[in-house]
Amino acid sequence: MTIRGLHHNAYRCRDSEQTRRFYEDFLGLPLSDAFEITRTRTGRNTNVLHSFYRMADGSFLAFFEDRERPFDFKQQHDFDLHIALEVDETTLNTMFAKGKAQGVDTRGIAEHGFIRSIYFRDPNGYVIELTAKAADHEQYVARATTRAHDQLAQWQAAKRQKR
Repeated sequence: MTIRGLHHNAYRCRDSEQTRRFYEDFLGLPLSDAFEITRTRTGRNTNVLHSFYRMADGSFLAFFEDRERPFDFKQQHDFDLHIALEVDETTLNTMFAKGKAQGVDTRGIAEHGFIRSIYFRDPNGYVIELTAKAADHEQYVARATTRAHDQLAQWQAAKRQKR
């Protein structure tokens, strides 16, 4: 089995039009599909709008607005849930200035060594990270891949010791 890539990630949203304004008008991801779901595949009646925003690589961010079953949106810490999207360095700087100019909650530019990132909050409270690869990104990934299993094993061992 080979996983070929991401088709879409789907999230709940409070209001489809507010979500569209952020993802299409602000971030520039075109609304590519939206359809109402009135019956689930299992035969349950529902009333949901499912919308899709296309990224340059052909994958999508998708959202569900359910008028009948409200979702409990909780304030999340950045580590709890965020969506990281890759951009080039010029776009990163342009979007940072655009966010500040439009009064969007904008943080950064954070230097992570292998990437540079800025952060926004969308109308649903999700943190959106725009990230540009550093010149040595591929070398970093190659080094990180060789130690990833060891790092995970050390983490698990430390957790067991604290119990």
